[in-house]
Amino acid sequence: MMPPNPAARTAHPPRTTGPHAADLPSSAGTRSTALPHLAARLLHRLLPAIPRASAHRLGHRNVYILPTISGMVFAALLVVLLLASINYRLGLGYGLTFLLAGVGLASVGMTHANLRGLTLTLRSPGPAFAGTPADVELRLENPGRTRHGVALRWRGNPAPPAWADLSAASVVTVGMRFVPAARGWQDLPPLVVETRFPFGFMRAWTVWQPAAQVLVWPRPEPAPPAVPLQHRRGVEAGTPALRGEPDPGFNGLRPWRSGDPARDVAWRHWARSGGAELLSRDAAATAGSALWLAWHDAGPASADAELRLSRLTAWVELAHAQGRAVGLRLPGRQIAPAAGDAHRLQLLETLALWP
Repeated sequence: MMPPNPAARTAHPPRTTGPHAADLPSSAGTRSTALPHLAARLLHRLLPAIPRASAHRLGHRNVYILPTISGMVFAALLVVLLLASINYRLGLGYGLTFLLAGVGLASVGMTHANLRGLTLTLRSPGPAFAGTPADVELRLENPGRTRHGVALRWRGNPAPPAWADLSAASVVTVGMRFVPAARGWQDLPPLVVETRFPFGFMRAWTVWQPAAQVLVWPRPEPAPPAVPLQHRRGVEAGTPALRGEPDPGFNGLRPWRSGDPARDVAWRHWARSGGAELLSRDAAATAGSALWLAWHDAGPASADAELRLSRLTAWVELAHAQGRAVGLRLPGRQIAPAAGDAHRLQLLETLALWP
């Protein structure tokens, strides 16, 4: 009797069951996952790169069209009707089949023409905080006939698209939003414009990469600590630190006098007091209570740079809301104390583009 061949025992590994069975490699699974990746790479090579442009005019070369699921079901129904008409020799069946086929073919041109000829431009978006929506105004110019069911969305964004109907020879402005994740100058994501008008059998779309950028400020810390006392010029010991609640004495507020401009009135303090006390800001007192926001005060030595920037941004916003003059000290850069909207924008831009 011949002994068993060891190679025969190792040719087929034993079947594994239990919780670790799914961890074993599978050639069928590898092939099934490799095919979509291969198709995606081939499609990426065939499709042209999306150039950055300030305007995008839709024409034959940049409007693509493919059938939808409904369109493929409709085509399969036409095939079934044609086979049934041939099998049963139905003259009316032939007429119905060719009539529906003509409607489907006509919808292809109508879907493509619903986008062809449009011109897309946008207004440069204003700055926004990281993690908060940035508003973008998109302008659609329609030189031709009426268009219906035009959808606009950012590519890769799961949010519902914005819809627009354009009358003949009109210009429509559509407001859109996107959420930037990081600070600094950020490119707008690619914009997808699509339509399935009139029957939903075909989907026509185009992709536009706007050349505009948006300045993204650091995300403010939700509950920042108080500014250290030793870095607040003109503040006596025991004076409240910079927090969310205003301090009239530290803000440089004084009783309202006849002739004070409305912009200097502390309306928030007036609202909190129930209208019992009307105060005005004193420019001289506000300048004497200037704050210095220092990099080394925004966190311990091991703190992350983004955490420091987030805390400094929150302090700048609190100081601006309370009307205080504030200065900024960063490694290698110093901005003198001042107040006002222009100074706030300068500080936020410096924090957004640091280092």
